[in-house]
Amino acid sequence: MTSVYSRLRLKKENFHQFNFSFHKEKEMADFRKWLLAFAVAALLFGLGSSTAFAQVPGGFTCNASASPQIIRNEGVAELVGDLILQCTGGTPTPAGQYIKNSNVQVSLNTNLTSRIVAKTGNVSEALLLIDEPFPVNPYPATAQPNGSTFGSQPRAQLACLANNNINCSIISVGVGIGNVGSYNGQVCAPMTGCAEPVENLGVGTGPHYNVFQGYQSGISQITWNGVPIDAPGTAGVRTIRITNIRANACISGAGGTFLPTQLFEQIGVNGGETVVINNPVQTVASVQQGLIGAIPIPADYQQCTSVNATDIGGFGGVAADPILVNAQEGFAYSFKPQSYVQIVNGLAGTPSGPGMPSLQNVPGFTYGTESGLIVDDATINGGTFVDTGNVVGLASQGTQIQYAFTNIGAGVNLFVPNTIPLSAAIGNQYAPGEPAGLAVLVGSGGAAGLTQLTVVGTSAIATYEIWYADDAVVEAIGLPVTVAYISNTANNLPATGTGKVSVNFAPLSSVATYSYGASIPRFCQPYTALNLYTINPCTCDLLFPFITNQSGFDTGVAIANTSLDPFGTTPQQGTITLYYYGGTTGGGAAPPAQTTNDVVPAGQELIFTLSNGGNFGIAATPGFEGYMISVANFQYCHAFAFISDVGAQRLAEGYLAISLDVPFNLQGLVPATNSRTVNFGENDGN
Repeated sequence: MTSVYSRLRLKKENFHQFNFSFHKEKEMADFRKWLLAFAVAALLFGLGSSTAFAQVPGGFTCNASASPQIIRNEGVAELVGDLILQCTGGTPTPAGQYIKNSNVQVSLNTNLTSRIVAKTGNVSEALLLIDEPFPVNPYPATAQPNGSTFGSQPRAQLACLANNNINCSIISVGVGIGNVGSYNGQVCAPMTGCAEPVENLGVGTGPHYNVFQGYQSGISQITWNGVPIDAPGTAGVRTIRITNIRANACISGAGGTFLPTQLFEQIGVNGGETVVINNPVQTVASVQQGLIGAIPIPADYQQCTSVNATDIGGFGGVAADPILVNAQEGFAYSFKPQSYVQIVNGLAGTPSGPGMPSLQNVPGFTYGTESGLIVDDATINGGTFVDTGNVVGLASQGTQIQYAFTNIGAGVNLFVPNTIPLSAAIGNQYAPGEPAGLAVLVGSGGAAGLTQLTVVGTSAIATYEIWYADDAVVEAIGLPVTVAYISNTANNLPATGTGKVSVNFAPLSSVATYSYGASIPRFCQPYTALNLYTINPCTCDLLFPFITNQSGFDTGVAIANTSLDPFGTTPQQGTITLYYYGGTTGGGAAPPAQTTNDVVPAGQELIFTLSNGGNFGIAATPGFEGYMISVANFQYCHAFAFISDVGAQRLAEGYLAISLDVPFNLQGLVPATNSRTVNFGENDGN
């Protein structure tokens, strides 16, 4: 038996003979086998190599390409790039004969989520166009078609539903592309004066469809059955465009550190015509994070200090700045209006809201909107096109960003602006004269001023829609949230705690597949809530830097609740907790914290000594030496410490406790976060 080594050496020798003696017939056969193996491997692993069948000279051959889009990984119904076939050769159907019907299917490597416009038959908004039907009245009027030399000849867009072998039948007019071919968009019989092009008078009858509507045939497939696809012959290049394909990018993720996840679209054709398709698998999208939410500086407030009280009919307290909540595009073009008419109006300085737009009917034109291609309504021309209830290609709304506020305590009011101008993110800038984008609070109509949010339970929602955005600049929405409340500590208002907000695209949806009624766009990525503000209970925090009950000394302490005065201050009361830091005689640990067994009323004092304890249940802490911090659950307090020999017979020294809170006279000027206690007091002790 030949050894493994011998076999390897034999293969090595054959390899050298192959390289240097390839002119021999046997080695030429081996060479062809290697090429075939490489082709198969490329098809399996590259997902985009050319078909394994060689082109037949003069045969009907199409080269596939795509215009990949960057789409949001939060999106469930993201519009991917068009897939385009550029077809040449073959033998056209003679004039007067029916063009043979073919079946076309495209598949994605994720859920295909184009809108279903009719439940019966899963009729889709996905379209197949032949010869780039560029309408006579395009919107915008200055739009130029992309990708096809022959697309510059305007023609009607005549559509039909391709779900059988009858709906879309076409009688050939002979050799020709566009207006002079079989896909001219005309519906009339010859010699009737019904706008049939002069070139076609007397040749065949209409209708001559050029827009074909597909149906959802699987969770990731769209199918067109009965599409009359004719070879162009020597007339030029026949363009076949697949458009309005939407994909669920959320289940595919955003990729790794270096390369984003890619979505692939594969096309197959069978039936009447034998069509060779080169590179039938194309990359149609790259998936990236589309939204980044952040709060630069959350706010800290005190329960006993009113905040922005004048906004809700009160007075006093502080006028606090709004809290900024940022929502930034993950990439430029992540924020989009519903339709192109909004972009036109935005550029003119008159932003407008969503609605039924003028037609976005130029194949291949980059509209920069959530909507796709919206063709002329062909039903009035006798087509079988289905466009009832749900308009083909039209998104439900522009990009929406939802701010979901949670854990809003009783007594807290939130205000947000009705409109917010977008700004260029750090490192980006607008071109000279380019207007900034605009986001508008849904339901406000773009009116000026603020809106108070309705709090249901402990939650409230503000949703903003993009009316205009610059598709070449990474933009951000800086939402200023105004918090307002009137302090009423006797009734525990406002409630203490931390309010939060989640920043997400909207609407969030659990519908991950194609749907008749689900919104487009829709999203599935709920981001974690961020801390918006904290309302802290009012405390008075004091430091006693040295107290002792060692070496014949003792310390007495008096902590006064000074919220009772002749100035009209609302009386407050609360417990006092003492925290000890140091040790006891003989190296023992500091005593544990202790709290009064009752509230200390306004105008009264907690008085105790370390050796004997005191009122309100404070126990003695004999042998302790170190420092102490007291936390009183009311806002205004002062304290005095007195150190003396036991019995205070020979010597003594007293001092005022040091306030750890921000001085009250700086309230509103110095953020509470500058204080370790996040509280405001009256003044520093000394």
